[in-house]
Amino acid sequence: MIQLLFMMIFSEMAVIMVLSFKTPFRKLVIMGLDRLKRGRGPVVVKTVAGTVFVVMVSSVYSMMEIQKRWVDDDGPVSSTDQVLMVRHLLEATLMGATIFLALMIDRLHHYIRELRIRRKTMDAVKKQGQGSDDKKPDGFDKVKSLEEEVMTLREKLKQLESDIEAKTKQINAAEVNTVALRKQSEGLLLEYDRLLEENESLRGQLQSLDRKLSRSDSKKNL
Repeated sequence: MIQLLFMMIFSEMAVIMVLSFKTPFRKLVIMGLDRLKRGRGPVVVKTVAGTVFVVMVSSVYSMMEIQKRWVDDDGPVSSTDQVLMVRHLLEATLMGATIFLALMIDRLHHYIRELRIRRKTMDAVKKQGQGSDDKKPDGFDKVKSLEEEVMTLREKLKQLESDIEAKTKQINAAEVNTVALRKQSEGLLLEYDRLLEENESLRGQLQSLDRKLSRSDSKKNL
C-alpha cells in the first residue's frame, strides 16, 4: 500500500513538472488528460479519489483510537502501537499528498486549456484587425465617393430651390395680372351694360321722333 502511494506521488509530481514547462511531452500529457476527462474517465477518477479519502479517514480514525488508548492506559506505550501509529500516519500523509497533487494536476490542466483558448481568440482578433486594416483603403474610397455624391445632390437641391422660387414669383405675378384683368373685365362688362341701356334708350327716342315726324308729314299731306 505504501509503495503504491509512493509510486502515485512520484507519478503525479512528474506530471506536474511536465505541465509546468513547455516540452514535447507536455502536449502528450495534455492530450491524455483531455481523454481522461471524457466519457467514464471523470467517474473513475472520482471513485478512486473517494476511495483514497475514505481510507485516509480510516487511518486518521485509527490514529485517534491508538492515541486515546495511550491516554487511557497511562502505562508504557507498546512497540506495536507505535509501529501502527507511524504506519497510519505515513499512510494518511501519503494519501493526503496524493489527493492534493491530483487537485494540482486538475487545476494546471484547466488553466493551460484556458490559456490556449485565450491565445486562439487573441490570434483570431489580430487576424480580423489585420483584415480590417487591409480593407480600410476601399472603405475610404467609398466614403469619398459618397461624400462627393452628397455634395452634388446638395447643389442640385439648391438649384431646384432657386427654380422653385423663380416659378413661385412668376405664378404670383400671373395671379396678380389675372386679378387685375378680372377686375378690368368686370368694369368693361358694366360699361357694356350701361352702353346697351343708353343705346336702347336712344333707339326708343329715335323711334318716338320718327313717329312724330311721320305724323307731321301725314298731316301736311292732308
